[in-house]
Amino acid sequence: MTKITVAKGDGIGPEIMDATLKIIMAAGAKIEIEEIEVGEKVYLAGNLAGIAKESWDIIRRNKVFLKAPITTPQGGGYKSLNVTTRKFLGLYSNVRPCMSLHPFVKTKHPDMDIVIVRENEEDLYAGIEHQQTDEVVQCLKLISRPGCEKIVRYAFEYAKQYGRKKVTCFTKDNIMKQTDGLFHQVFDEIAKEYPEIENEHWIIDIGAAKMADTPEAFDVIVMPNLYGDVLSDVAAQIAGSVGLAGSANIGETCAMFEAIHGSAPRRAGQNLANPSGLLQGAIMMLNHIGETKVAEKVQNAWLKTIEDGIHTYDVFKEGVSKQKVGTNEFAEAVIANLGQVPTILKSVSYANSSALNLPKYQRKPSAKKELVGVDIFVHWNGSNPDELAEKIQKLNTPEATLSMITNRGIKVWPEGFEETFCTDHWRCRFKPTEGQKITKVTIVQLLNDALEQNIDTIKTENLYNFDGKSGFSLGQGQ
Repeated sequence: MTKITVAKGDGIGPEIMDATLKIIMAAGAKIEIEEIEVGEKVYLAGNLAGIAKESWDIIRRNKVFLKAPITTPQGGGYKSLNVTTRKFLGLYSNVRPCMSLHPFVKTKHPDMDIVIVRENEEDLYAGIEHQQTDEVVQCLKLISRPGCEKIVRYAFEYAKQYGRKKVTCFTKDNIMKQTDGLFHQVFDEIAKEYPEIENEHWIIDIGAAKMADTPEAFDVIVMPNLYGDVLSDVAAQIAGSVGLAGSANIGETCAMFEAIHGSAPRRAGQNLANPSGLLQGAIMMLNHIGETKVAEKVQNAWLKTIEDGIHTYDVFKEGVSKQKVGTNEFAEAVIANLGQVPTILKSVSYANSSALNLPKYQRKPSAKKELVGVDIFVHWNGSNPDELAEKIQKLNTPEATLSMITNRGIKVWPEGFEETFCTDHWRCRFKPTEGQKITKVTIVQLLNDALEQNIDTIKTENLYNFDGKSGFSLGQGQ
């Protein structure tokens, strides 16, 4: 018997959770349920996180969390519970299978059967943002080697365990050579450890276009957080419906399972909602806790129900569907089909589908780190880069010399174009004067001199080489 934490959520959440639990319990799931309250009621009671401390304790103790959709109130500083849960519990891997149910659910892609594996903790979702000038705000894109290694290895291990033939990596490393470049580099390194699995890399824009047009060309796709968030919804929709998709959020010790759709408050309390998305999440949960036979029984019964044309309103289609049913009736139909398998849709076997056992990240030896410059960001309301360069060059020291100014990443000095539009946010790069070395004392001196010259410095970024390899980007146009 496995004790799991359950949250029924908001909107349609309680209805689809009750239906889901009824199905898996009828199938023989050996689980014990400990329910917690999360979401709108907790938010509106004054808890900006949407979850009480005692509920965190229960989730961490049980380690398996089945969660229905919740409503996050607009404004007021309320934090996304999904994002918070994934980060606090170290749920680094978001797994979303997206499979066509043709011809029973409308889709333009009858042969689609892909799995999106999305990094879940970092990238732009680190949520580190600052307003720096009147005209410019920034969001830091953080990509770490541990984050890359964990998610890429998970994708290959998932493919290996589920008999998938290919893993594809999507990045934009032709532009973001340091961040997405690291993700791609780690993918290539780990792919070599799995010679039996085909691997490939696509630039995200053309890769997304190919996936939307020809999803059958892909099998498992692994991506950084933001791309994975967007494309997992696209994949679910073109497979048939976002409302049919579930997801798993997997960490080293805890896991959370959910539908990918929202709480749909306009449909609440009407016995209309389709429980399939949450049921798919629950099936992934059953596999995770080793209840593979039950998971297999439920999935095949669900496929048989879809095949029988017993559909809720969201996927019902005249001429294809045979009976429009509500939430409760759909659950009863799945239960009636337990022990049966589909005849047209492909039945499933989960014989090898227990939780993946991945090795913990091993930190690499430290590289030789050499300070080779500094970028000083300046708030300045002028528009002529030559005029700014004249001011900034007054900061030159015997060790450091202004070498470049960029605006929004584009080189505007020296030899900039007068057509380039500039905001009030300028990056001034200092490199070592010939034959000299920059130290942190040099950087402090530059900032002190800027203060005396009434230059508004807003941030600095030290420029490093690691084992002789540049650890920073050039200015666009350099």
